[in-house]
Amino acid sequence: MIFNTHTHLNDLQVEDIEALIKNAIDNNVTHMAVVGSDYNTSLKALEIAKSHDNIYAVCGLHPSDSEQFVGNSDIFLDLINDSKTVGIGEIGLDYHYENTNKEKQKYYFETFLKYACNIKKPVIIHCRDAYLDTYELLEKYHKNLDGIILHCYSGSVEMMQRFLKLGCYISIAGTVTFKNAKEIKEVVKYVPLDRLLVETDDPYLTPVPYRGHQNQPAYVTFVVSEIAKIKEMTFDEVANITFTNALKVFHL
Repeated sequence: MIFNTHTHLNDLQVEDIEALIKNAIDNNVTHMAVVGSDYNTSLKALEIAKSHDNIYAVCGLHPSDSEQFVGNSDIFLDLINDSKTVGIGEIGLDYHYENTNKEKQKYYFETFLKYACNIKKPVIIHCRDAYLDTYELLEKYHKNLDGIILHCYSGSVEMMQRFLKLGCYISIAGTVTFKNAKEIKEVVKYVPLDRLLVETDDPYLTPVPYRGHQNQPAYVTFVVSEIAKIKEMTFDEVANITFTNALKVFHL
């Protein structure tokens, strides 16, 4: 069995959710976490989760969406507290684009970290071009957090070592299959097995050999396969270890 810890079946680009779920299950991807990026996608993630066994929701406010958010973020609390919601996210910081409102992103990131400290569900972190600021905020709250997942990790081995000391899990996506993705392959080589998770981040970041086409949950098998190759393990060993890790961090 494989646990895909980060899928966006709730994305507007996704047309036939049921067919994608069936294809995933047919490929032994038996468990999935559907991740929200704003209130509406979080609500849809929860609706999908409630309609399927072994599919769970993650509800939160993506840093890029936080810049357009207007209102009281407490509206997320009912979604986060639902029994089918296993995590808070994706939250974090994204400094990739020019004219990013860093202060607003930090404000909402910290707001949701405070929610997580009270609610005791793991946080799923989006971090792009903002590793130091992300680290500083996680360091501030990590002792009161009940699990931290660095989704689609793309940083260095050295930065990973710092995050590991905070108790973080490192989630690997389809980028690991890219030929020139030397840094993430190096990360996979050194990440401890008990901190390793797998994901697709579909419909984005499609792995080889389907790069250029829309990604889907079933394609996490290619991530597992590449990790097995790098770590000189069998496919089943990586699948089983990451499955167990996902159950642990999500308290399932």
